[in-house]
Amino acid sequence: MLPDYLAKAVPNPVSKRAPWYTNTAPSYAGIFLWIAFYKTIATGTITQAGVGLCLTALVVAAVLCYFLYYRVPATLGMSTGYPLYVVGSSTFGTKGGYFMPGLLMGLLQIGWFAIATLVSADFILKGLGIDAQPGSMPFIITGVVWGLVFAWVGAKGIQYVSKVALLLNAIPLLMLLVVLFQTAGGIGNYRVPAGHENAFGGFTTMIAIVAGFFATAGAAGADFGMNARHKTDVKWGGLVGVTLAAIIAGGLPLITIAGAHGANPALAGFDYDNILQSIGGPIAAAMFFLFAIASIPPTCFCIFIAGNSFSTMIPGVPRVASSMAAAFVGIILAVTGIAANLASFFTIVGASFGPICGAMTADYLLSGRRWAGPRQGVNLAGYLAWALGFIVGILPFLPLPAEVKPYLQPAVIYSYITGFVVYAVLAKAGLEPKAAPMTEPVPAASHA
Repeated sequence: MLPDYLAKAVPNPVSKRAPWYTNTAPSYAGIFLWIAFYKTIATGTITQAGVGLCLTALVVAAVLCYFLYYRVPATLGMSTGYPLYVVGSSTFGTKGGYFMPGLLMGLLQIGWFAIATLVSADFILKGLGIDAQPGSMPFIITGVVWGLVFAWVGAKGIQYVSKVALLLNAIPLLMLLVVLFQTAGGIGNYRVPAGHENAFGGFTTMIAIVAGFFATAGAAGADFGMNARHKTDVKWGGLVGVTLAAIIAGGLPLITIAGAHGANPALAGFDYDNILQSIGGPIAAAMFFLFAIASIPPTCFCIFIAGNSFSTMIPGVPRVASSMAAAFVGIILAVTGIAANLASFFTIVGASFGPICGAMTADYLLSGRRWAGPRQGVNLAGYLAWALGFIVGILPFLPLPAEVKPYLQPAVIYSYITGFVVYAVLAKAGLEPKAAPMTEPVPAASHA
């Protein structure tokens, strides 16, 4: 018998789906326009390589995000009408699907919620002109209030947040353009800090940042895809919402930071908020507040997705209770500053979901470009592919020889490739369990 999360799954009918420009594209664009994506995008990129090369790497990363992480999950969601938790049961099994991608998605969302809370608290305090670090009383109070309020909204009223998400997306885009206008004059004068030139390192770090940030969102493409009417919606929703949005949301702050340092080489810090502070005055204060306001949808959506994961996989625990428990952990990670190292978190996310996307892609191709259905028990091919891919993904954190370190990035791409190859080999070796019977998915139109 199938577990409840599969037996009770109901596919989204085609009649309830909508065009790509009303759901997939704006939702993904909002993810990239969140300041957590580009706050530290210049560190390790233009601090080692030229602006042009880093922009090229950004384009490459945006294309890879579409083809490697988004396309297959979104296609599976579209063709079946089922979310990630269901379509992932083919790659990881009916029992294996409980943890991966089920609970794992929820656990990582706690990390995203912590980052949203930390960044928002930091920006609110900077907007008020208060210099407070994580662990200080002003930061703790601000982080706790922000986290509890919007965790509750995410647990109970996400439908109201989704209605204003599209409007709030315009705020960071407008702010990015305003700040760029303030610093554009120095772009041509920017030079990589002397003694730090490393073109290869800058290029690969950019790919690692972008792909690592997007990995979980790419796997969640199944949830977006189940709202797509046909393949055209999947294609254009991804090309605009993922590829184009990543280039714009990553490129504008990158050249802004370069322009600020080109105009003032003595400027301290390469984080985006350092540039906002350098502008000074009421304009900077207003921008900090507006970027914080624009973080409301990501904060709510993170806890909403976490609640979805935990309530689906552990139905005995009430949704609100599991959501608020997740928020409590996230708030602690935020106010203590543990969630401050964005680059490391992106690497862990990529290591976790890179091989998941790689294994799902291999499963999809080996199954004749279709969903094979849930496989009985634990699919060892999927779990071993994930385990080996995860090890590859965390290599940058391991105590390896210094001469090896520069070649370990982009680990998120290597982990994807490992997951793909290992799954394909093990599946061919017969380690895939038989598919369990399940209600036929709702067919989606294959034409525009």
